[in-house]
Amino acid sequence: MTSTTPSRGRRRAPTKMERAAGKAAALQKPRVILALLLLLGLTSVMLLDGYLRSEIGNDARVRDGAAYDQVPQKILDGGPLLTFTGGTAKTRSVPKKTIVLTFDDGPTPTWTPQILKVLDDNDIEATFFMVGSMVSRYPGVVKDLVDQGNEVGIHTFTHVDLSYQGTGRLQRELKQTQLALAGAAGITTTLFRAPYSSEINAVDNYSWPVYKEIGNLGYTSVFVDTDSDDWKKPGVSKIVQWATPKNDKGAVVLMHDAGGDRSETVKALDTYIKKMKAKGYSFTTVSGAMAKLNGAPNGAGRTDATGSGQAVEAGVGQTGAGAGAGAGALGEQPGGAQSAPGSGSADSSSSNSSNKVDVEQSGQQKATGSTLYEGKALIYAVAVAEWVLPLLSWLLLVVGVSVMGRFGMMLILARRHYRQRNRKRGKGGKFSWGPTVTRPVTVIVPAYNEKECIANTLHSLARSTHPIEIIVVDDGSTDGTKEIAESLGLPNVRVIRQENAGKPAALNNGVRNASDDIVVMMDGDTVFEPDAVHQLVQPFADPGIGAVAGNAKVGNRNTVIGAWQHIEYVMGFNLDRRMYDLLRCMPTIPGAIGAFRRDAVLEVGGMSEDTLAEDTDITIAMHRAGWRVVYQEHARAWTEAPSSLEQLWSQRYRWSYGTMQALWKHRKSLTDKGPSGRFGRIGMPLVVIFQIITPVLAPLIDVFTVYSMIFVDFWASLLAWLAVLVVQLVCAAYAFRLDREKYRYLAMLPLQQLAYRQMMYLVLIHSSVTALTGGRLRWQKLKRTGEVGTPAGVS
Repeated sequence: MTSTTPSRGRRRAPTKMERAAGKAAALQKPRVILALLLLLGLTSVMLLDGYLRSEIGNDARVRDGAAYDQVPQKILDGGPLLTFTGGTAKTRSVPKKTIVLTFDDGPTPTWTPQILKVLDDNDIEATFFMVGSMVSRYPGVVKDLVDQGNEVGIHTFTHVDLSYQGTGRLQRELKQTQLALAGAAGITTTLFRAPYSSEINAVDNYSWPVYKEIGNLGYTSVFVDTDSDDWKKPGVSKIVQWATPKNDKGAVVLMHDAGGDRSETVKALDTYIKKMKAKGYSFTTVSGAMAKLNGAPNGAGRTDATGSGQAVEAGVGQTGAGAGAGAGALGEQPGGAQSAPGSGSADSSSSNSSNKVDVEQSGQQKATGSTLYEGKALIYAVAVAEWVLPLLSWLLLVVGVSVMGRFGMMLILARRHYRQRNRKRGKGGKFSWGPTVTRPVTVIVPAYNEKECIANTLHSLARSTHPIEIIVVDDGSTDGTKEIAESLGLPNVRVIRQENAGKPAALNNGVRNASDDIVVMMDGDTVFEPDAVHQLVQPFADPGIGAVAGNAKVGNRNTVIGAWQHIEYVMGFNLDRRMYDLLRCMPTIPGAIGAFRRDAVLEVGGMSEDTLAEDTDITIAMHRAGWRVVYQEHARAWTEAPSSLEQLWSQRYRWSYGTMQALWKHRKSLTDKGPSGRFGRIGMPLVVIFQIITPVLAPLIDVFTVYSMIFVDFWASLLAWLAVLVVQLVCAAYAFRLDREKYRYLAMLPLQQLAYRQMMYLVLIHSSVTALTGGRLRWQKLKRTGEVGTPAGVS
């Protein structure tokens, strides 16, 4: 055994192609990352929107009828305002003939502004206990509400029964709502009302620990004295009646500004306010009521509307009520707000109405620091989600219609194509292209390092039933491909050697050296059936036909990856070609098997190196030159498909990116006139919709389906997915029937939909990102095994 010692001389400078390849490889990683970031962003937006709508993390359990023996009796018999000062529970009642109007479950853009108008018209303020997810969706409503002088409290972020939740969830519900309030109105609050709560005597053994924990965090829990039950929609008179306290007592009154149609609430509110004022009642907020209880006149210990300035001395601050324990002292507030030291007493000349607003909002503090910035970030993120999700929903509808429309078009047009091309009798008699084409043709085989396949390829051509000349263009192979081709000793085979210049250059070299007026182009790893060439050239009996696409088959289909590609070739490529053929706008002649008039190829400038999809490029160029391109299903060739996911990704990445290049190159075909503009009028839009836009957006179907299965309705989502799968199975089965393929491979279709299809979508998204960022790719050589030979049963 010998070894070779590497030279210690100066390192060879990289060639131009090596430098280009290295640059392309360096550019791909950021683009892959960008594509993945787009997918991650989409998923994050959906998860955020689902959380806001209680589709994610939703716990609809509501506790009822639990024991209350562990709750102190003095609490159960107390008033609706519960505070904890120094860890000691204390309840307060609303002063006589005082009403604290409270509204739950909002805000909403429909009903909250109408309620605010009624309040403003009657010159009163109220306290709104808001759901954080709603605050984040409608921040403008919250800002208007606070600016009008109303007070806000927390009603959790997702309207969940906290008695079923642990400490972690409770703190998240509070913090997230505080962030939403900070982002929407620049405030935080110390007022809290639990969802599904009512009067304080309904506190039970499960909710009592929750209230203690919330109280120790500095919050005032607000219960109800009088419930209007407006959510039952009993009518205006009933709402007014049920909201009226008895015996001139003060009361915290509950109404709703969300949760359904609140038109009755809006109508009843104005009537109720006027009625209660006529009875001598005054209206205030929770903080205003606490200030009254502590003997503070309007304006005492004035703070401004956002809670900054001197804390309320004779009221909320001293007792720990209203603003919670510690409010009014310099220190940390619930939600991260911080009260500021006072700058002196209120100006005695301040108007009563201005001071009234200040006192009645003293349960709020100005949001500062990270709380403010995190809150604004939350509001911006929700705004993006609120804008993106409806757009995605519309795009999903477009994708669904496009996919189903494509299936419908393929089935209808493919059937018509098959019946037309295989007609044996009836009107018009047997189908024929015209006089049988028997003249010799030239077959061009571009080859670069095809030592595993070249022998099988040339042997299959040698068995051709049609007279052919074979030109093998060796594109600078380094593995002995040229020598293998020459050593076979086959008749009518010429081997032309050129420096490595790429497949388009090799094909152009073959066209220049061709002896015949019809040239057949194929890949160096492809095996033709004996009558493939004869079938392929028959359409040239029609002088208007300039090119013919053959029927490419996957030879190595006995692996999972091979079977997936086999289904794709039969269902996707060949059904598509039948459809496009009938519409006279064929977009691509496959590189594995295609035939051209030599003069037509030269007329359009040969195989272009402008794109990576030279087959699509020249096909569109033929259309624009006025030639007709058709599909010949009976001309079959067997090709070796990529055998690994890495190779498959590389091939399809090049295909999809090259197709985009070709479409962009020929974008002016959209304005071409006459027969040559048919591709631009029909083919270009169909290719863009069915082969670029729909596949790029198709992952939405899968993302929404998975999301719905996990968070919404598993069985309904599964049935919808299965319904689409059945439609695809019907299309695939029909395609297999037309091509006389064995149905057993269709057993791989469900797995193909779960894995292979998603990979193809990612490839196309990757290609789109590359196209949008201006990247360029070079040809990539796939590793071949040479396992595809003459198909069984074909002699």
